[in-house]
Amino acid sequence: MAKVNRFEDLKVWQHAIEIGLKIYLLVETNSLFKDYRAKDQLVGVAISISNNIAEGFEYNSNRQFRRYLAIAKGSAGELRSQLYLLHNAKKITSKEYELLYQELIQISSEIKGFIKYLNDFEKRKEIKQG
Repeated sequence: MAKVNRFEDLKVWQHAIEIGLKIYLLVETNSLFKDYRAKDQLVGVAISISNNIAEGFEYNSNRQFRRYLAIAKGSAGELRSQLYLLHNAKKITSKEYELLYQELIQISSEIKGFIKYLNDFEKRKEIKQG
């Protein structure tokens, strides 16, 4: 992987931003429009994914970055859980739920892969130094 100088260049961050935008659109266009508590929860956790990726990157430490990536992955899981509840409460459609669910499974996988890459990178670095 080439050296990345800005978090905005990370595909995983870009994907997280796309998910956040979809959540913003979702809460403004359906029965969630007046459900302020659900709106706040959904938007908060959705933007937490991209924000944690960005924050972790800015520490310039693989250890800290991995920690924040894990938090971002946790936020993706939390968002899946919230969407599951809203789907079962008939606040969002099956189509809306399925599309977002698949995207969240995908970004969780991307984040997990990125964490693995950083872990492997650190192991290779230790071997070279040892």
